[in-house]
Amino acid sequence: MPDFELNVVKTMEYKRPEIEKGYADQTLSVDISKQEMAIKPVEPKIRDVFVGGKGYDLWLLWNAVESTTSWNDPANAICIASGPLGGTPIYPGSGKSIVSSLSPLTGSVIDSNVGGYFGPYLKFSGFDALQIQGKTSQDTVVYIDGIEGSAQILEASSLPDTAYELSDLLTGHFAGGKPRSISVVSAGPGARNTLIGCLNFTWYDAKRKRARYKQAGRGGIGTVFADKGLKALVVRWDTVTADTNKPADKIKLKDVAKLHSREIVELDPKQNEMSRIGTTHLVTIMNDHDLLPTHNFRYGSHPQAPNLGQEVYRRLFDPGFDGCWMGCTVACSHGIKDFVPLTGPFKGKKVFVDGPEYETVAGCGSNLGIFDPSTVAELNFYCDAYGLDTISVGTAIAFAMECFEMGLITADHTGGMDLSFGNRLNALKLVHQMAAGEGFGKIIGQGVRRMKAIFAADFAADAAVMADIGMEAKGLEFSEYMTKESLAQQGGYGLALKGPQHDEAWLIFLDMVHNFMPTFEQKAEALHWFPMFRTWFSLCGLCKLPWNDIIPEDNKDTEEPAKVIKHLQWYADYFSAVTGRTAQPDDLVKMSEAVYNFQRIFNLKMGFGRAQHDELPYRAMGPVTELEYESRAERYDTQLKDKYQIDISGKTTAEKTALLRQLRCEQYDKLKDAVYKRRGWTADGIPTVETVKRLGIDFAEVLETLAANGVR
Repeated sequence: MPDFELNVVKTMEYKRPEIEKGYADQTLSVDISKQEMAIKPVEPKIRDVFVGGKGYDLWLLWNAVESTTSWNDPANAICIASGPLGGTPIYPGSGKSIVSSLSPLTGSVIDSNVGGYFGPYLKFSGFDALQIQGKTSQDTVVYIDGIEGSAQILEASSLPDTAYELSDLLTGHFAGGKPRSISVVSAGPGARNTLIGCLNFTWYDAKRKRARYKQAGRGGIGTVFADKGLKALVVRWDTVTADTNKPADKIKLKDVAKLHSREIVELDPKQNEMSRIGTTHLVTIMNDHDLLPTHNFRYGSHPQAPNLGQEVYRRLFDPGFDGCWMGCTVACSHGIKDFVPLTGPFKGKKVFVDGPEYETVAGCGSNLGIFDPSTVAELNFYCDAYGLDTISVGTAIAFAMECFEMGLITADHTGGMDLSFGNRLNALKLVHQMAAGEGFGKIIGQGVRRMKAIFAADFAADAAVMADIGMEAKGLEFSEYMTKESLAQQGGYGLALKGPQHDEAWLIFLDMVHNFMPTFEQKAEALHWFPMFRTWFSLCGLCKLPWNDIIPEDNKDTEEPAKVIKHLQWYADYFSAVTGRTAQPDDLVKMSEAVYNFQRIFNLKMGFGRAQHDELPYRAMGPVTELEYESRAERYDTQLKDKYQIDISGKTTAEKTALLRQLRCEQYDKLKDAVYKRRGWTADGIPTVETVKRLGIDFAEVLETLAANGVR
């Protein structure tokens, strides 16, 4: 073990409350500038309206920041919470943490739903949420010991820089011989030197005797963490049972948990095999339906895509149970044992790669024109070690590669690097540069929005072209789905509160693969219901995969198969059993609707949250270049003739591309208007006073924010 020092500068002893019906009913506030800690009660109204998890995060963050607060102000808070259902070891997918902050990429609220043990252990240690503010020049560790009932701020020196080494060391240091009792949150040098940093949340894998990782990836939360001077958060807890949450009705909880767990065990091997291959099954499905992002989202398929598909990872993944929370029967968090990187500080050493999952395979694989699974694994490993979001890394490098191939930037700008699609060694080199804050990687680490500005100002690149092909919205890089032929997913990305992330409205599978919403009206309705319901999982500390990735065999015969009606009832029963708050599926949606609208108004408070902020780069809606059009000419010609009733005889490809663009932009604008109306928003995308009153979020500051923006 390397020499290091952890010096306690503040200790607060506390009496851990008994968890009742999923709640501790208090939060922990830490200010690392002042080296102060405080325990604050949660008012009943806040619990009723905001439920937990993301709701608590947003409420704490709202009260911590002003409209003028920037991401790197000491006042900006990092908030972490689980939720009332989080930490249930008998219900699949019940171990999530939700992290929120102001994003260095978007300037507004960002949130990430992440696995690992931290959120449940935090709650069982006595806190429904943790809020950290302040900044320090000294590396700082915050340690919460739920077993002893103490919280500490420690100054650290000589701790390792990479997440893998750091988490391993801190797990051993604090565990007292029980490493499963520890969960660590950390970032890394990539988070410190870019704006696209992620956070690594650990759980201890007893079989492999190592700390494993899940990432809170989106929006640069890891960058906020590193900027504050935080080196790590550590929480310690011991035994977890079905009683630890003190559910209101333990028998009802066990009954519904058994139903859902048994269904997954029976059906997952027949459907997606997530317990063996994780989310890698999506690669070939997306490829078959022309939805796999390839060459910066130019195309949706590639002949070499099977090289990155499930059959490859079936051989690469180390077999065994891989659940990122206790008892989860989905168990999808797989990894590669004894992988040997070819580059970087771990070159030639055996390491364990946590992943890859679909988003990393598509973002750091097909979207870069890289179809070598070993390179994808190495990119995955180093992004985690350095604290970098693989989605933003992949989408940002893909943008740079297309700019390079189009001549918008040259080798003179990249430090001599050839950034043609498929150049795997230079993709790896860029990741190492990002971690060090050096070379052209330093520019890519600023994210796509800032890259566009830099390329235009410093390299004289065409700003209009980059606006079309730079795959970001609201400042956040796109997650890895092709949306050109899915109007529903275009809306899902464009109208998402934090930017184009699939966890809010992942409609592409339902729209393009299952064709569950063929009409315009169905798409608009889906863009109301699905974001509202999906929000609920992050209120409660849950994973979404058990809901609709493994479904009942008779689901297709139900009235609304996209919603998986049987599971909605199970989740309502689960919520009722733990909290004692009787709920039906419609009640879950209303809970989420209140928090969702509050977050939209939070965006408004920060200077965003209007219709103009819901725009998309045209690459998300249709073919930008003539080459793209010609690659799918039969499809696009047929649409112009049959769907839009346009005579295209004699028209050039350029003319047809322009026509299609006009029509698709009109279609997207029409969808936005319909969704705003359905959500109870103004034509400018702002919740009305009537809506906030109906949802019980008519707090004085909310109404003041609306009034300041012309809504009374």
